[in-house]
Amino acid sequence: MTSANGSLAESASAATPLAAGFADPVHDAQGAFRTIMNAMARPGTQHALDTGRLTPPAPLTPLAATIALTLFDYDTPVWLDKPLMASDAVKQFLRFHTGAPIVSEPVEAAFALVSAPVTMIPLASFNQGSAEYPDRSTTVILTGQSFEDGPVVMFEGPGIKDTILFKSGPVPPVFWDQVIANNRQFPRGIDLIFAGGDKLAALPRSTRITPQEG
Repeated sequence: MTSANGSLAESASAATPLAAGFADPVHDAQGAFRTIMNAMARPGTQHALDTGRLTPPAPLTPLAATIALTLFDYDTPVWLDKPLMASDAVKQFLRFHTGAPIVSEPVEAAFALVSAPVTMIPLASFNQGSAEYPDRSTTVILTGQSFEDGPVVMFEGPGIKDTILFKSGPVPPVFWDQVIANNRQFPRGIDLIFAGGDKLAALPRSTRITPQEG
C-alpha cells in the first residue's frame, strides 16, 4: 500500500518529468562545440546550431539548452538570472544533464545564462578574470536574441577581416557602453554569446567595438 506522501511525490514527479538531453551526447556535443568555437573565432558572424529534439523547461530555450549541455560540466559554476533561477525545472534540467553547480553570486560563475536581457545585471558584476588568469572570466550567454533588432555596432579585431556590422536584441540601453568598457580591459573581461532561435553569434573580449549612428 502506498503512503500518502509517496503518492504525492509520485504525482509531482509524473506532473513534471525531466526533459531529455542530447539524443547522442558525444556526437551532439562535439558538433555544437565546433559551431560555438567557430562563432568565437569569427566575432559577429551568425552560425546555425541544430538543437535536435531538445525541449527544455521554459524560460530556457532549446538553443540555450544546447549551448549549456555542450559547455557546462562539474567544474563550471553557473549563474542564472531571476526567471531561470525561479524555475525548479530549469535547475533540475541543468544539474542532471551537466552536473554544473549553480551559484548565487555572478562573480563566482564560469558561465551565466540570461533569459531576460533587458533587465540583466551590469556586466561588471561578473568575473572579469585577472592579469595572471584572464581565462577565468565569465562567459555570459544572452538568450532569446534577434539579429534583426537593436542598435548597430561595428566590430574589428582578431578573426575579422577589416570590420563587420552587428546588431542583436533585446539588450539594455546601456549594454554596448558596458561591452565597450569590458573589452577595453583585454586580456581581462567577459566573453559574450548571443543565442537566437536557431543561430548564435559570439563576441570575445578581444574585439574592438564602435557604436554606429542611426
